[in-house]
Amino acid sequence: MDLFNHRLRLTADPSRVVVRPFHISSAAINGQGQSRSQRMIDAVLAMSAEEAGEQLAVVLKDFEARHWQTRRVFMTRYQEIAEIHGLNGDIDEEKRQLIGAYFCHEYSYAAAALTNPSAVPHFDQSGMPPGSQRIVLSCRAVGEGHISSVAFREGIITADNQLKLAPEPPFATAADAHGIDGPEMPTGPVTVHRNRDSTLSGTVIFPITEAQAKGLEDLRLVHFTHDDGSTEWLGTYTAYNGSRIQSELMRTRDFRAFDLVPMTGSAARNKGIALFPRPVNGEYLSIGRQDGENLYLLRSDRLDHWDDGELILTPAFPWELVQIGNCGPPIEVDEGWLLLTHGVGAMRKYSIGAALLDKNDPSKVLGRTREPILAAADQDREGYVPNVVYTCGAMRHGDKLFMPYGIADSSVGFAFVEISKLLALM
Repeated sequence: MDLFNHRLRLTADPSRVVVRPFHISSAAINGQGQSRSQRMIDAVLAMSAEEAGEQLAVVLKDFEARHWQTRRVFMTRYQEIAEIHGLNGDIDEEKRQLIGAYFCHEYSYAAAALTNPSAVPHFDQSGMPPGSQRIVLSCRAVGEGHISSVAFREGIITADNQLKLAPEPPFATAADAHGIDGPEMPTGPVTVHRNRDSTLSGTVIFPITEAQAKGLEDLRLVHFTHDDGSTEWLGTYTAYNGSRIQSELMRTRDFRAFDLVPMTGSAARNKGIALFPRPVNGEYLSIGRQDGENLYLLRSDRLDHWDDGELILTPAFPWELVQIGNCGPPIEVDEGWLLLTHGVGAMRKYSIGAALLDKNDPSKVLGRTREPILAAADQDREGYVPNVVYTCGAMRHGDKLFMPYGIADSSVGFAFVEISKLLALM
């Protein structure tokens, strides 16, 4: 396959850290006596002003240069703790900051792996010359405890296969779910907000709810157009709590507020649902894999509810005999719906292929690639999970596909593929 691989690679980086709430129970042990959190607060309140100032200075010396507006983060955290414990307004500012610091911790969100990217057109295309467009890239970042979060990166791609990513800001910030605190994680839908002073390239979305406790995995972004012409950015991802998985939906119109919505229906109990970028014949459509082996076309009258679908693709070639799955949302081209797929072959080697679905009836498969368009090359085999290349979503860029892809669950590479040459392989 004639495929242009860009030289840029993104890798795991333990130096990328954010401040996260440190949740300590506010309940008394065995229902009696003082809670652990109240004991800590009382200890700070009992300090002299001089001692509290000295302790805060030690904390700031260690951490202020590593985070964005550290003092304000501590004060925001203090306000959350004050509301829970009914603290009054007579506490001096240094003790407030110190209390806030005791209820925070530093987390390296991409120390273990950075992988499984997807790409969509950026929400701001102003000033772009012909043949270039801004993009938003999402990646699965894996940190301490093998907990996955969503990290973003902005960039520009050009007609001559050039890619330039916006520099990462020196400080990363976690998207905030206002009013949520305590050791009990919420259930149901939540909305998180990007810090008003943070760029999208410095924003990370962490697990918020009980269903997401151990990770937000493999976001498949798509720029979605409704029948009335309105648009939004949607993303399906897997919420993992350590023992169960479920599919959830991220929705945003501005990449500042993100709704995280659990999906219902029999198909939502599985991972890897990928949405079509618009309704087809008045229906919402997606591609899923209910049985862990084959690909199905799912139909619904709601974006957040998916039941069992129609079998459309089964493993056919040696490189995909173990199982197949989607590699992101279908992409509309003149000839139909271009669906990137992944196949698992001997020795659990992952490769990327493609299929073409009928534009008016996507249950009809018009063609598929007999060989992978991208497989783990010798220099790309080693990593956190060896022998894997995988993408959660490519995007159309003129007559090409721009495809970011994960390598061995350890790094992210980028490729450009001519659509006509890809279709010619089917």
